[in-house]
Amino acid sequence: MRPDFKKMQNMIPAIVQDVNTKQVLMLAYVNEEAYDMMLKTHETYFYSRSRQELWHKGETSGHLQYIKSMYLDCDADTLLIEVEQVGVACHTGSYSCFFNEVLPKVKKITFVGDEHA
Repeated sequence: MRPDFKKMQNMIPAIVQDVNTKQVLMLAYVNEEAYDMMLKTHETYFYSRSRQELWHKGETSGHLQYIKSMYLDCDADTLLIEVEQVGVACHTGSYSCFFNEVLPKVKKITFVGDEHA
């Protein structure tokens, strides 16, 4: 099964996740060329919207991502890519791009009317 690139203006989002820890590392966009390169090389490739060009993750930094598995969602318009990350994923030097906390982690969810609240 191939992604439905036409539905999403020739690009689909890709969620990149550490294969061992399941930590979400980054979100990027993939066009058909990037998708085909990933199938061929088993390394991540994306389409840089700001530079308008194909981008091989880690090509200049050495922080490569080796693809261990790749899944399409139910609508064939989003990828989940599990990788072995070499070095860090974020250009800031952080392991993951998701480090700016907006809401603190909730320890327990309680509902109105819950007897155990």
